[in-house]
Amino acid sequence: MNRRKFMGAAISAGLIQAGLGIMTGRQRPPEEIDENWEDRKLIERVTTVMLTMQRQAWEQGVAAQALLELGEERLVIMMAREAVLRQWDDGRLGQVCDNHGVTDPGANGEPVLYAARVLSDQGLLQAARKQAEYFLKTAPRTSDGVIFHLDHKPQLWIDSMYMCPPFLAVMGYFREALLQVEGLRKYLWNPEKKLFCHIYDYGLKKFERQDFWGVGNGWAAAGMTRVLRALPENLKSDRDRLKGYIKALLDGCLKYQREDGLFHNVLDRPETFVETNLAQMLAYTIYRNIEMGWLDREYLKTAEAMRQVVRRKVDSLGYVNDVCGSPLFQSAGVATEGQAFFLLMEASRRDLLGPA
Repeated sequence: MNRRKFMGAAISAGLIQAGLGIMTGRQRPPEEIDENWEDRKLIERVTTVMLTMQRQAWEQGVAAQALLELGEERLVIMMAREAVLRQWDDGRLGQVCDNHGVTDPGANGEPVLYAARVLSDQGLLQAARKQAEYFLKTAPRTSDGVIFHLDHKPQLWIDSMYMCPPFLAVMGYFREALLQVEGLRKYLWNPEKKLFCHIYDYGLKKFERQDFWGVGNGWAAAGMTRVLRALPENLKSDRDRLKGYIKALLDGCLKYQREDGLFHNVLDRPETFVETNLAQMLAYTIYRNIEMGWLDREYLKTAEAMRQVVRRKVDSLGYVNDVCGSPLFQSAGVATEGQAFFLLMEASRRDLLGPA
């Protein structure tokens, strides 16, 4: 490389600015050279913690989805390969143990499909198709077609809204994705509270857990958002209906927001612990839906405030603290999904507003 080319490359890489600090006897700190350095380091710390955590099928999937939306292609490919390595014969991805999950493995579907397309890898593509076929043909379901969350109990969980319909939508099974959204809403939506209950037992015809679990409602908000992003423009009436569902849920959740910007674990029960994850799940939902051009930008102020509260929950190692905590999800702690939704929040904000 001749000197002129080297100087041009060095300037574009920021090396000249850094070198000037050395020449004048003062090493310029990276935050002076790169105004987004602190944000990048924060995202790096949160990502590193997420990747060190042991993960069940849905945790692998939501972590990979976060990396996908951040644009971390190499990491997505590696995460997808691991999910396929642990794919069961029936199609369920990322199964590290028999935890009876029916819909949870589907959270891996979009990252696997993405990796298949990037690499033109027929094996990965077949793995994505097998997961879709499991949902379409094998997974246990209600008489009206709504897929159960578990394979040993006829139960519907609101968690499934994130795990199953978005993958079906990105695979092109739009009607099946919408059927699952409508079905979960039929059994779990409370029209008075404008919130989702957590678990309905279809066999017993009663709620196993009627609580308005905060993170469960976050799964629903983010899941419907991802379905909406995948639906083609020609499905206008379906898109409009889904927009209404998302807005109703956002408004229902925000009615229970605390003064500090966070929420109780069970939204309408202030005696339950205060947790972090729903705030970042709703911030993600707001950023993405404003980006899609239909949600009023007045919601942006709320998302920005929640984001600032959440960022103060990240410690020096990169743990997002006081989310509904793994492995039992009964107290404030840390969790893969808490790390992942911090990254999803940051990715969606970047895509809407540019680098922080």
